[in-house]
Amino acid sequence: MCQYFSRTTGLVCYQLPVLPLDRPVPKHVLSRRGAISFSSSSSLFGAPDPRQLSQRRGAISYDSSDQTALYIRMLGACVIFKQLFPRDVRVRSQVGFEPEGRGSYPYLCIDFRTLHSCSESTSASSLIPGPGFISAGPVSGRRLRRLLSFQRYLHSSRLLWGTTHLNPLHILDEDYIGQAKCMLERVGSWNFDIFLFDRLTNGNSLVTMTFHLLNQYGLLELFQLDMVKLWRFLVMVQEDYHSLNPYHNAVHAADVTQAMYCYLREPKLAKSLTSCDILLGLLAAATHDLDHPGVNQPFLIKTNHYLAKLYRNSSVLENHHWRSAVGLLRETGLFSHLPAEEGLKMERQLGSLILATDISRQNEYLGKFRTHLNQDDLCLSNASHRHFILQMALKCADICNPCRPWELSKQWSEKVTQEFFHQGDIEKKHKLEVSPLCDSQRNSMGNIQIGFMTYVVEPLFAEWGRFSDTRLSQTMLGHLGLNKASWGGLVQQERPSSPDELEPSSPASVTMPTPAITESEPESASAVEPTATATGATNSKEIPQGRKES
Repeated sequence: MCQYFSRTTGLVCYQLPVLPLDRPVPKHVLSRRGAISFSSSSSLFGAPDPRQLSQRRGAISYDSSDQTALYIRMLGACVIFKQLFPRDVRVRSQVGFEPEGRGSYPYLCIDFRTLHSCSESTSASSLIPGPGFISAGPVSGRRLRRLLSFQRYLHSSRLLWGTTHLNPLHILDEDYIGQAKCMLERVGSWNFDIFLFDRLTNGNSLVTMTFHLLNQYGLLELFQLDMVKLWRFLVMVQEDYHSLNPYHNAVHAADVTQAMYCYLREPKLAKSLTSCDILLGLLAAATHDLDHPGVNQPFLIKTNHYLAKLYRNSSVLENHHWRSAVGLLRETGLFSHLPAEEGLKMERQLGSLILATDISRQNEYLGKFRTHLNQDDLCLSNASHRHFILQMALKCADICNPCRPWELSKQWSEKVTQEFFHQGDIEKKHKLEVSPLCDSQRNSMGNIQIGFMTYVVEPLFAEWGRFSDTRLSQTMLGHLGLNKASWGGLVQQERPSSPDELEPSSPASVTMPTPAITESEPESASAVEPTATATGATNSKEIPQGRKES
């Protein structure tokens, strides 16, 4: 273990490898071993060859008698971190940080004797709940979080490339990485359990999934993407999703990315889409809800949020997701090696895909799709037609939860309803008008889901089934029918507490009217060149499972 002497305090401080301490220890890990352990075979401990050392010199153990403490023992140095779950683990102000670049694999320098004296400040300046953290000295909290997370995610590179590195970071036991790799072999299955995959990847499902798919298509070599830049971009994307959001978080983005991959493999698309189409489709899926604050567009408008003013109350969330994605692309320089005009074109097309997920424009896109199918004039050799189909595929992937098997669909329904009701509670607390579907006393999960399926999901997937009449399309429609019947059965068992619960949510309460001011598509108006923004915003959707706010 490395150590250094602090001239200012005269204390010996240790440099610890960054461990995934910002989430509770998974129950499936505790039940199997009672601990998460790492070996000393990493080069961090000076081992010449991982196979030469089998002794485990470090561990994170979980004491059942103290549910808020982690005991970390490394080479005889024992540190007790109290009250770490789940928010308090944010790095405190007294934790030192070496001023290195984001890609230089930083380490925490912890003064054990002053760790507990650190105080945590809170901010209540906004109505919107955010993750909130304390910055470390002159380094901003967001930058520090990204730097630490970049180190934390390095250990899974073997899984992504399918190769064995000489000096890996053994943060999780090998069998978990192996199980995640086995799941990736079935990534094209519609029954793919993204919740299990997220646990097996230690909460890194979005990074792992997206990198794997891009690599599987050979896009890194084809577009000469720098692997380090791509990795940094994906880590930053995952970190910019709010983990405290029950629904609009990185797991949802990973689920949408997996669904998008399933659609890209459909025969009509597989034989027509270009490599550029596939790259944009996967990146749009991964970033379509970037920096979502967990509340919808009407909330931003009625609270006078600056994003609502910036985007003139039109596709507020989607515009923010797009601009945030472009900001990360430029910050990491992922497309910097491409000609300037080519890079701008890809940014505009990425924006066009993300803006299509605005649920308030559902009827506009659905009507156009239905017209093309009725006239049978879709020609996928035409670039604009291919782009339109990508938009429809992303829309389907974004609200496909009701078309998943019941065990998965129900979990998503619970999460989106929880997020909906949480917004309603905030509105009640601040004496604001409660948004439709956000009042837990007037709406039930079953009725919200039935309304969403009836008025939003069924019309969209019926037309998608006309376009792509495959086994997958029939499977999705089959699950949709079964899930709707299941919710209907649950509603029948419930005793309605008010007349409002007697009928499912109507179309008026599910879809939001199209704003009077509509921003032109980035592709069609050489749209205002996106500016990099790094703030939190919300989605402009009001749909439950579809809370689909993105």
